[in-house]
Amino acid sequence: MSTCPWSGRHPGKDILRQRIWSTLKAHQVVHGDPMGHIPNFLGADVAADRLAETALWQRAQVIKCNPDSPHRAVRLRALADGKVLYMAVPRLSRNQCFVELTAAALEVKRVALQDATTMGGAMNHGRLVAFGEMQSIDLVVVGCVAVSNDGGRTGKGAGFADLELAMLRDYGLIAEHTPIVTTVHDLQIVDPAELPMQDHDWGLDLVVTPTRSVVTDNIHPKPTGLDWDTIQPDQMAKIPILRDWSNQRG
Repeated sequence: MSTCPWSGRHPGKDILRQRIWSTLKAHQVVHGDPMGHIPNFLGADVAADRLAETALWQRAQVIKCNPDSPHRAVRLRALADGKVLYMAVPRLSRNQCFVELTAAALEVKRVALQDATTMGGAMNHGRLVAFGEMQSIDLVVVGCVAVSNDGGRTGKGAGFADLELAMLRDYGLIAEHTPIVTTVHDLQIVDPAELPMQDHDWGLDLVVTPTRSVVTDNIHPKPTGLDWDTIQPDQMAKIPILRDWSNQRG
Protein backbone atom coordinates (compact mmCIF):
# COMPACT_ATOMS: atom_id res chain seq x y z
CA MET A 1 0.00 0.00 0.00
CA SER A 2 1.38 3.42 -0.95
CA THR A 3 1.64 6.03 1.77
CA CYS A 4 1.22 9.78 2.09
CA PRO A 5 2.97 12.04 4.62
CA TRP A 6 0.16 11.64 7.17
CA SER A 7 -0.31 7.87 6.97
CA GLY A 8 -0.32 5.97 10.23
CA ARG A 9 -2.44 8.29 12.35
CA HIS A 10 -5.53 6.12 11.88
CA PRO A 11 -5.03 2.79 10.05
CA GLY A 12 -8.75 2.38 9.35
CA LYS A 13 -8.95 5.73 7.61
CA ASP A 14 -5.69 5.02 5.76
CA ILE A 15 -7.20 1.88 4.25
CA LEU A 16 -10.39 3.67 3.26
CA ARG A 17 -8.54 6.57 1.66
CA GLN A 18 -6.33 4.20 -0.34
CA ARG A 19 -9.41 2.38 -1.60
CA ILE A 20 -11.15 5.59 -2.66
CA TRP A 21 -8.05 6.96 -4.41
CA SER A 22 -7.58 3.66 -6.25
CA THR A 23 -11.26 3.47 -7.23
CA LEU A 24 -11.34 7.01 -8.60
CA LYS A 25 -8.15 6.41 -10.55
CA ALA A 26 -9.40 3.08 -11.94
CA HIS A 27 -12.64 4.68 -13.12
CA GLN A 28 -10.71 7.63 -14.63
CA VAL A 29 -12.91 10.22 -12.94
CA VAL A 30 -10.14 12.46 -11.62
CA HIS A 31 -7.67 14.95 -13.03
CA GLY A 32 -4.16 13.70 -12.29
CA ASP A 33 -3.18 11.18 -9.63
CA PRO A 34 -5.44 11.51 -6.56
CA MET A 35 -3.13 9.62 -4.20
CA GLY A 36 -2.36 11.77 -1.17
CA HIS A 37 -4.71 14.57 -2.26
CA ILE A 38 -8.27 15.79 -2.04
CA PRO A 39 -9.38 14.27 -5.36
CA ASN A 40 -9.82 16.73 -8.23
CA PHE A 41 -12.85 14.88 -9.55
CA LEU A 42 -14.49 15.26 -12.94
CA GLY A 43 -17.67 17.29 -12.68
CA ALA A 44 -16.45 19.47 -9.82
CA ASP A 45 -17.79 22.53 -11.64
CA VAL A 46 -21.20 20.89 -12.00
CA ALA A 47 -21.23 20.06 -8.29
CA ALA A 48 -20.29 23.68 -7.49
CA ASP A 49 -23.27 24.91 -9.54
CA ARG A 50 -25.53 22.42 -7.75
CA LEU A 51 -24.25 23.67 -4.36
CA ALA A 52 -24.96 27.25 -5.42
CA GLU A 53 -28.61 26.30 -5.97
CA THR A 54 -29.11 25.35 -2.32
CA ALA A 55 -30.73 27.58 0.27
CA LEU A 56 -27.66 27.17 2.52
CA TRP A 57 -25.46 28.75 -0.13
CA GLN A 58 -27.88 31.48 -1.08
CA ARG A 59 -28.34 32.58 2.54
CA ALA A 60 -24.62 32.66 3.26
CA GLN A 61 -22.76 35.96 2.94
CA VAL A 62 -19.40 34.78 4.34
CA ILE A 63 -17.92 31.46 3.22
CA LYS A 64 -14.83 29.57 4.31
CA CYS A 65 -13.55 27.18 1.63
CA ASN A 66 -10.55 24.87 1.52
CA PRO A 67 -7.83 25.66 -1.07
CA ASP A 68 -7.84 22.30 -2.87
CA SER A 69 -8.19 22.02 -6.66
CA PRO A 70 -11.69 20.43 -6.83
CA HIS A 71 -13.15 23.42 -5.01
CA ARG A 72 -11.74 26.11 -7.27
CA ALA A 73 -15.16 26.31 -8.94
CA VAL A 74 -16.78 26.78 -5.52
CA ARG A 75 -14.40 29.61 -4.70
CA LEU A 76 -15.05 31.28 -8.06
CA ARG A 77 -18.79 31.01 -7.56
CA ALA A 78 -18.50 32.54 -4.07
CA LEU A 79 -16.67 35.57 -5.46
CA ALA A 80 -18.99 35.88 -8.46
CA ASP A 81 -21.98 35.80 -6.10
CA GLY A 82 -20.55 38.69 -4.07
CA LYS A 83 -19.69 36.70 -0.96
CA VAL A 84 -16.74 37.22 1.37
CA LEU A 85 -14.41 34.26 0.88
CA TYR A 86 -11.87 32.95 3.37
CA MET A 87 -9.19 30.43 2.45
CA ALA A 88 -6.67 28.96 4.86
CA VAL A 89 -3.00 29.69 4.25
CA PRO A 90 -1.31 26.47 3.05
CA ARG A 91 -0.60 24.23 6.05
CA LEU A 92 -1.50 27.12 8.38
CA SER A 93 2.11 28.25 8.09
CA ARG A 94 1.51 31.88 9.21
CA ASN A 95 0.01 33.55 12.26
CA GLN A 96 -2.29 35.37 9.84
CA CYS A 97 -3.49 31.98 8.70
CA PHE A 98 -6.40 32.98 6.47
CA VAL A 99 -6.71 34.93 3.23
CA GLU A 100 -9.73 37.17 2.68
CA LEU A 101 -11.04 37.68 -0.86
CA THR A 102 -13.90 39.77 -2.19
CA ALA A 103 -14.92 40.65 -5.71
CA ALA A 104 -14.94 44.34 -4.82
CA ALA A 105 -11.35 44.33 -3.57
CA LEU A 106 -10.19 42.34 -6.60
CA GLU A 107 -11.94 44.77 -8.94
CA VAL A 108 -10.05 47.68 -7.36
CA LYS A 109 -6.80 45.81 -8.07
CA ARG A 110 -8.03 44.94 -11.59
CA VAL A 111 -7.59 41.26 -10.85
CA ALA A 112 -9.88 38.79 -12.62
CA LEU A 113 -11.87 36.63 -10.20
CA GLN A 114 -10.56 33.48 -11.86
CA ASP A 115 -6.98 34.55 -11.17
CA ALA A 116 -7.63 34.74 -7.42
CA THR A 117 -9.18 31.29 -7.02
CA THR A 118 -5.93 29.31 -7.00
CA MET A 119 -3.89 29.15 -3.81
CA GLY A 120 -1.10 31.14 -5.41
CA GLY A 121 -3.54 33.70 -6.76
CA ALA A 122 -5.24 34.07 -3.40
CA MET A 123 -1.92 34.61 -1.64
CA ASN A 124 -0.88 37.20 -4.24
CA HIS A 125 -4.13 39.13 -4.47
CA GLY A 126 -6.00 38.51 -1.21
CA ARG A 127 -5.61 40.05 2.24
CA LEU A 128 -3.92 38.01 4.93
CA VAL A 129 -6.00 38.19 8.11
CA ALA A 130 -5.75 37.03 11.71
CA PHE A 131 -8.76 35.64 13.56
CA GLY A 132 -9.55 38.99 15.13
CA GLU A 133 -9.92 40.58 11.66
CA MET A 134 -12.39 38.02 10.32
CA GLN A 135 -16.17 38.14 10.02
CA SER A 136 -18.43 35.40 11.37
CA ILE A 137 -18.70 32.58 8.86
CA ASP A 138 -22.08 31.46 7.51
CA LEU A 139 -21.03 28.35 5.58
CA VAL A 140 -17.95 26.10 5.55
CA VAL A 141 -16.87 24.06 2.52
CA VAL A 142 -14.35 21.32 3.36
CA GLY A 143 -12.33 18.98 1.17
CA CYS A 144 -12.96 15.25 1.53
CA VAL A 145 -11.57 11.96 0.29
CA ALA A 146 -14.53 9.93 1.58
CA VAL A 147 -17.94 10.85 3.02
CA SER A 148 -21.00 9.00 4.31
CA ASN A 149 -24.71 9.73 4.50
CA ASP A 150 -24.61 10.09 8.29
CA GLY A 151 -22.27 13.08 7.96
CA GLY A 152 -19.00 11.18 8.28
CA ARG A 153 -15.98 12.50 6.44
CA THR A 154 -12.26 12.09 6.11
CA GLY A 155 -9.77 14.29 4.34
CA LYS A 156 -6.32 13.28 3.18
CA GLY A 157 -5.18 12.64 6.74
CA ALA A 158 -3.29 15.80 7.66
CA GLY A 159 -6.00 17.10 9.98
CA PHE A 160 -5.85 20.70 8.75
CA ALA A 161 -9.60 21.05 8.14
CA ASP A 162 -10.49 19.88 11.64
CA LEU A 163 -7.84 22.17 13.15
CA GLU A 164 -9.09 25.17 11.20
CA LEU A 165 -12.68 24.55 12.25
CA ALA A 166 -11.73 24.01 15.88
CA MET A 167 -9.76 27.27 15.97
CA LEU A 168 -12.59 29.15 14.27
CA ARG A 169 -15.00 27.72 16.85
CA ASP A 170 -12.67 28.73 19.70
CA TYR A 171 -12.62 32.26 18.33
CA GLY A 172 -16.41 32.41 17.93
CA LEU A 173 -16.30 32.68 14.13
CA ILE A 174 -18.33 29.52 13.61
CA ALA A 175 -21.01 28.07 15.88
CA GLU A 176 -22.79 24.82 16.58
CA HIS A 177 -25.32 25.60 13.85
CA THR A 178 -22.84 26.66 11.13
CA PRO A 179 -23.38 24.29 8.17
CA ILE A 180 -20.42 22.17 7.07
CA VAL A 181 -20.68 21.01 3.44
CA THR A 182 -18.59 19.45 0.69
CA THR A 183 -18.64 18.58 -3.00
CA VAL A 184 -17.34 15.16 -4.06
CA HIS A 185 -17.71 12.53 -6.77
CA ASP A 186 -20.45 9.96 -6.23
CA LEU A 187 -17.79 7.26 -5.89
CA GLN A 188 -16.48 9.01 -2.76
CA ILE A 189 -19.66 8.24 -0.81
CA VAL A 190 -19.29 5.13 1.38
CA ASP A 191 -21.33 3.23 3.94
CA PRO A 192 -21.20 4.85 7.40
CA ALA A 193 -19.81 1.64 8.87
CA GLU A 194 -16.71 2.06 6.69
CA LEU A 195 -15.89 5.57 7.88
CA PRO A 196 -14.68 5.80 11.49
CA MET A 197 -15.14 9.17 13.16
CA GLN A 198 -13.25 10.50 16.19
CA ASP A 199 -14.31 13.07 18.78
CA HIS A 200 -12.30 15.86 17.14
CA ASP A 201 -13.71 15.15 13.66
CA TRP A 202 -16.25 17.55 12.20
CA GLY A 203 -19.23 15.96 10.45
CA LEU A 204 -21.02 17.13 7.32
CA ASP A 205 -24.50 18.59 7.01
CA LEU A 206 -24.66 18.46 3.19
CA VAL A 207 -22.87 16.46 0.49
CA VAL A 208 -23.17 17.61 -3.12
CA THR A 209 -22.07 15.56 -6.13
CA PRO A 210 -22.41 16.24 -9.85
CA THR A 211 -25.66 14.24 -9.79
CA ARG A 212 -27.34 14.92 -6.45
CA SER A 213 -27.49 16.79 -3.16
CA VAL A 214 -27.59 14.73 0.03
CA VAL A 215 -28.75 16.29 3.29
CA THR A 216 -26.97 14.05 5.78
CA ASP A 217 -28.28 12.54 8.98
CA ASN A 218 -25.39 14.23 10.77
CA ILE A 219 -25.14 12.28 14.00
CA HIS A 220 -21.70 13.61 14.92
CA PRO A 221 -21.52 16.31 17.62
CA LYS A 222 -19.53 19.31 16.48
CA PRO A 223 -16.45 19.86 18.64
CA THR A 224 -16.57 22.90 20.90
CA GLY A 225 -13.01 23.94 20.04
CA LEU A 226 -9.46 22.63 19.97
CA ASP A 227 -8.82 19.30 21.61
CA TRP A 228 -5.23 19.83 22.72
CA ASP A 229 -4.79 16.15 23.52
CA THR A 230 -5.15 15.28 19.83
CA ILE A 231 -2.63 17.82 18.49
CA GLN A 232 0.19 15.96 16.74
CA PRO A 233 3.84 16.86 17.46
CA ASP A 234 4.44 17.80 13.82
CA GLN A 235 1.39 20.09 13.90
CA MET A 236 2.69 21.89 16.99
CA ALA A 237 6.14 22.22 15.42
CA LYS A 238 4.95 23.58 12.07
CA ILE A 239 1.87 25.68 12.87
CA PRO A 240 2.81 29.01 14.51
CA ILE A 241 -0.68 29.87 15.76
CA LEU A 242 -0.88 26.61 17.70
CA ARG A 243 2.39 27.36 19.48
CA ASP A 244 1.20 30.88 20.32
CA TRP A 245 -2.11 29.64 21.69
CA SER A 246 -0.33 26.90 23.64
CA ASN A 247 2.00 29.46 25.22
CA GLN A 248 -0.97 31.64 26.17
CA ARG A 249 -2.55 28.65 27.90
CA GLY A 250 0.62 28.30 29.98
